[in-house]
Amino acid sequence: MVYHSGNQLIDPHLLFEKIGLSTRMHMADFGSGRTGNFVFPAAKIVGEKGSVYAVDIMKESLQGIAKRAGLDATHNIHTVWADIEKPKSIAIPEKSLDVVFLINFLSAVKKDDAVLAEADRLVKEGGRILIVDWIKTTLSFAPTKEELVNWDDVLRWSELHGYKTQTEFPVGPYHKGLVFKKSESL
Repeated sequence: MVYHSGNQLIDPHLLFEKIGLSTRMHMADFGSGRTGNFVFPAAKIVGEKGSVYAVDIMKESLQGIAKRAGLDATHNIHTVWADIEKPKSIAIPEKSLDVVFLINFLSAVKKDDAVLAEADRLVKEGGRILIVDWIKTTLSFAPTKEELVNWDDVLRWSELHGYKTQTEFPVGPYHKGLVFKKSESL
């Protein structure tokens, strides 16, 4: 079976490079969607000793990812159903993730702070949160101007919660990316 990668607007490998994704890492993709655009290529990079969690509220999406992972014999992908906007809703051990991906996700939810709090709860010290979201509304399937992420609010949240901006970068003509690193305790 042929699967569409969905990477026409966002190249997953650019994001993996920016985040420093490597073997043995543990990551989650919040709002992973139907095709697992980032889940499957990430699973190859983190390898057998790493893990990738596909987190979504749509059970059908997770079933599709689980089915494809089974067909491909990809055993390091785990599907997790959750309402990510609810506190402590994601059944992943706290402080266990090296990376959380929020790709085109904050513009799709109403409670940005709740989503960021869940990411913070799951990321270990020294871990990273990657946010990639829309900056233009010119495509028919893009969010409306009112739905666009308020990047200043995201930066304020990161500073208040002990994150440092590691890098900010363009992701094609329609998106922007930010990598935040969680400060390590001394």
